[in-house]
Amino acid sequence: MKKEEFIKTDTVIIGSGVAGVFTALCLPSDMDVLVITKEDLKECDSYLAQGGVCVLKNIEDFGSYFEDTMKAGHYENDPQAVRVMIESSPEVILTLIDLGVKFDVDGEGNYDYTREGAHSQNRILHHKDETGKEITDALLQIAMSRKNITFVTQTTMIDLIERDNECFGIVCEDEFGEMGAIIAHDIVLATGGIGGLFKNSTNFSHITGDAFALSLKHGIELQDMNYIQIHPTTLYSKKEGRRFLISESVRGEGAILLNENGERFTDELQPRDVVTDAIVKEMKKFGTDHVYLTLPNMTSEEAHERFPNIFEECMEEGYDITKDRVPVTPAQHYMMGGVKADINGLTSMKHLFAVGETACSGVHGKNRLASNSLLESLVFAKRAADYIARDKSEKSDDIPSVDLNSYPPKQEIQKEFRELIMNEIKRKDEDFYAKWCNDEA
Repeated sequence: MKKEEFIKTDTVIIGSGVAGVFTALCLPSDMDVLVITKEDLKECDSYLAQGGVCVLKNIEDFGSYFEDTMKAGHYENDPQAVRVMIESSPEVILTLIDLGVKFDVDGEGNYDYTREGAHSQNRILHHKDETGKEITDALLQIAMSRKNITFVTQTTMIDLIERDNECFGIVCEDEFGEMGAIIAHDIVLATGGIGGLFKNSTNFSHITGDAFALSLKHGIELQDMNYIQIHPTTLYSKKEGRRFLISESVRGEGAILLNENGERFTDELQPRDVVTDAIVKEMKKFGTDHVYLTLPNMTSEEAHERFPNIFEECMEEGYDITKDRVPVTPAQHYMMGGVKADINGLTSMKHLFAVGETACSGVHGKNRLASNSLLESLVFAKRAADYIARDKSEKSDDIPSVDLNSYPPKQEIQKEFRELIMNEIKRKDEDFYAKWCNDEA
């Protein structure tokens, strides 16, 4: 491909989830922004987020919120990143409200804060059980009306264009197999996690950690690639495909877990990794591949009002969550590690940023506190956009050459990416790999 045929823009963002779209919205209106996404715009894991988004309600809750986040992360979190996220949360939430995001209110018109596992206070805003959908829809609607933001769907990043640890752009392939190069002053990785590499995951199957594989290929620093969260409660099914998440907020509202004998066996509001371990222990004890969840303190009408999506999905499988024991099982859910990024989204490569689940900002430590993911994505996406807007550094016009004929078919690239990532996880933690990554076992 000749250099004059390169597509050129100010900033290219790879990923159309909350992190990618909010980055685009926070960039100056006179900056050309190109957002590419692997499938359709709404096929992102942000869209699936059920529980809610955390917020610092008042200054008195700061210490408690900070400690809850650190404790859930086994104190392996970056305290500075946690502090920045919490302190930034009120402004970010107000921005969402100004953009039209609707959060549920109680009978008196006050915001209905809920609580999830490992939270000591009710501090989670929600929109029924589809908070991610509400936020993503609102952000996309506004972004699509902005003249400086262009979306391109069905397009996959297959390589980074870099030289001497400086990123110049990406190589991508569209749905028709046509390859091209996009050159930009700044490149933002917002490709999500790695759920598509797992047999059982709550993620979309095309979320396969492409940014992590390319980081391994190009020597970009990664962090904690074995810190992968297994969500304790997904709807048990023998069907192929993505696992349906039963949000932790259901347990926050009183749902309990039962074993094969109908016995309650754990405190449902402990951190996710603790609850997952308790479930696995019960499954081994009884030789089963699931346990049960039930919500006895709500009527069917109340559950349908509070959790319409979850209630209806369970009913389609033949279960009334308020009366029946709904079979649930753990599944891969979230990546705490990833491309190492500072509080402004900067990676170890110049002009390359990482935000959202792709980035390891240090907020989550070893285990993510429930409903911190949307907040983290929003806070650090805005900080990355602000940094890019302030950056007046010059960049060489001598763009590295790109030989599109040198790339194998996309299927081979995806296979190579999977092997790179899985080998890295295995290198970091053989026990985790054997337990959750090795399908043959």
